Amino acid sequence: MTTAPDRSTTTTIAAPDRRRPASIPRIKLSRRGFAIDHPDPATGERLMAEALGVTDRDAMHGILRQLVRASVKGTRPDATCLAFMLSMVQSIQPRDAIEAMLVAQMVSVHVMTMRCAFQLASAIDIAQQDSATRALGRLARTFPAQMEALNRYRTKDEPAITVQNLSVQDGGKAIVGNITQHASVMVSDQRPPAATTDARTVPTQELGEREHAPVRATRAARA
Repeated sequence: MTTAPDRSTTTTIAAPDRRRPASIPRIKLSRRGFAIDHPDPATGERLMAEALGVTDRDAMHGILRQLVRASVKGTRPDATCLAFMLSMVQSIQPRDAIEAMLVAQMVSVHVMTMRCAFQLASAIDIAQQDSATRALGRLARTFPAQMEALNRYRTKDEPAITVQNLSVQDGGKAIVGNITQHASVMVSDQRPPAATTDARTVPTQELGEREHAPVRATRAARA
């Protein structure tokens, strides 16, 4: 028999070598709505806003209200599901309003994905299986797309790494400028490469003398 966890206490799972953020307040659900369960309302709102990644009170209540609605099971919000969703949001640690909205969508999509997986497992006919399979596939493809969008947004200010190609002919050797690393970016020295070959490097003037030497020899022979 599986029993529901005690909602009056918070279970903390310790992780090695990791600083855990402040505990997120519980949400008290009622027929009239919901409220942040904290002895000090101001402190409770601040902790909830930090967990959701927003600084505005209206934004915090707006995202929280959307998560409450997304946790609805049947006709009423599910307290256990809501606590899980809030814990996942806090674990991802959104840093601004854009990330807060995207992360809220991610945890909601995950919950819906698992519900569709349950519906597929408990389907009793082909029609239910087909419907659950289509919904599960769409949601499963949406979640990694959201992860990619979050990663792109978080790394938008990081400089790109440029890799230059170098082609060397057979029998030759080339030395490219020094490769340095600064601020997690590989930068190639723009100084011209020092060309070293197995054969002796021929100066331009000497090449000119060799080109004209046969011509002078031919004229002398004709004379």
